[in-house]
Amino acid sequence: MYILSLFTHTFVRTTRLGIGSMLFIMWSVIPVWAANQQQAEKMMTTVCSTCHKIEGQAESRFALKAPDLMWAGSKFQKNWMIDWLTGKEPTMYQKSYRWDQSQEPTPHMTVPDEEAQALAEYIETHLQDPRVKNNPIDMTTFSKQEAKFGEEIFKQHSCIGCHQIMVDGKQTGGPQSTSFFNSGQRLKADWIYRFNSNPPDFVPHSGEFVGDVSELGLRYVTGFIATRGVEDFPFYEPWKSAEFDHPRVENGAQIYKEYCAQCHGADGKGDGPAASGLEPKPAVHANIPFDKIPLDYLYNVIYYGGKGVGKSPLMPYWGLTIGGKQGVADVIAYLKATFTGGAHVASAATNSGSSGVCPQPRNTKRAPGKFRKLTNPLPNSPENIKAGKKLFHETAQPLACKQCHGDKGDGNGPMGAALNPHPRNLTCGETMTDISDGQMFWIIKNGSPGTGMMAFPGMPDNQIWQMIHYIRTLAK
Repeated sequence: MYILSLFTHTFVRTTRLGIGSMLFIMWSVIPVWAANQQQAEKMMTTVCSTCHKIEGQAESRFALKAPDLMWAGSKFQKNWMIDWLTGKEPTMYQKSYRWDQSQEPTPHMTVPDEEAQALAEYIETHLQDPRVKNNPIDMTTFSKQEAKFGEEIFKQHSCIGCHQIMVDGKQTGGPQSTSFFNSGQRLKADWIYRFNSNPPDFVPHSGEFVGDVSELGLRYVTGFIATRGVEDFPFYEPWKSAEFDHPRVENGAQIYKEYCAQCHGADGKGDGPAASGLEPKPAVHANIPFDKIPLDYLYNVIYYGGKGVGKSPLMPYWGLTIGGKQGVADVIAYLKATFTGGAHVASAATNSGSSGVCPQPRNTKRAPGKFRKLTNPLPNSPENIKAGKKLFHETAQPLACKQCHGDKGDGNGPMGAALNPHPRNLTCGETMTDISDGQMFWIIKNGSPGTGMMAFPGMPDNQIWQMIHYIRTLAK
């Protein structure tokens, strides 16, 4: 069993106990020191230690004036420390560190650049924690899909109850502890991993949450925190790895026979022995021109399963079973070599009508009333329609809408004929008129159970509304 907590702490923090004012007065008469380690050490022992412990064992938050610094060199990134000490970083606590004593944030003292450089160097060199190991997770192989899983864990395990993150461009979560808006610039990934593994090691009996998460989950949530605020983080793209340069079609065929055929059928017709009891039905691979499906989507849906890309959890995550990247590369090579779409038969969707049928029978789940009554808050402008069109045809993640609904929106996308029921015919005015903006928003955000319509929970609200404006232009 692995445990998880996400309470991290600021570098230096004064409190309302009177020490804050004393430090500001003290600092005003301290002469400007040269940036060297001897003077930095003196400052740590005579000034910083007034509020912070810089040696000894961890104590409860309620026995402290400010967070411990015994391990600050293992915890904080040097560049961030310099910016924090010179007042260039925003406060991390919207409440006081000692929230039992004050609900107001306490400003931190600042120092000139020269002293900040010396302090950061001293902390980096001398305040290290031997429990924090180097590279417990390899961040060079951390993908955007893993970050999505980390965000889900962060929310599901109640971390968002005390820490704020950005969701749909909004500050979301509890303000009781440190914010994670820029945690990837502030904290070292090695520290995050060790702290998350057992937070009471660092701040015992202080309201720190201990959660149950797998080893992979620990990787996901650590990487998620370590990439917040790092706009240019180079997320790993496994479908560009060496395994995809030399795929083995024969091995892919064997994997397909042993694992995929039980649902999708030996010939990819969606008629495997498990299919009769499944809803929605397995995709009909024989109808898909796999060379037209984005490689990143194929990788993610095979490696991480249907749930990983917003589709049905009936599709398992096979990456750990079939040999990792190489197995996925081999299966994709087999799919591309074997299934080219054929006549693009759409008759698999016999219960819901194939493309072009209008009106198209469907028993789609109704959105909650508060959603059904919503109207599009964005103006029906050429700019919003153009943005929605780009999302529909190119940039929506995990998959552009045209892959299922087609270029014209009639359900004739490369994957359309493979789905049962068939994708919605968005060109049918008789059907689309009866679907409210709010109903459409809810379906796009959450998916449609019992169909191949995936969920887009990570798509910002304004992008969904833009796409709805564009979809409205397709109906005739």
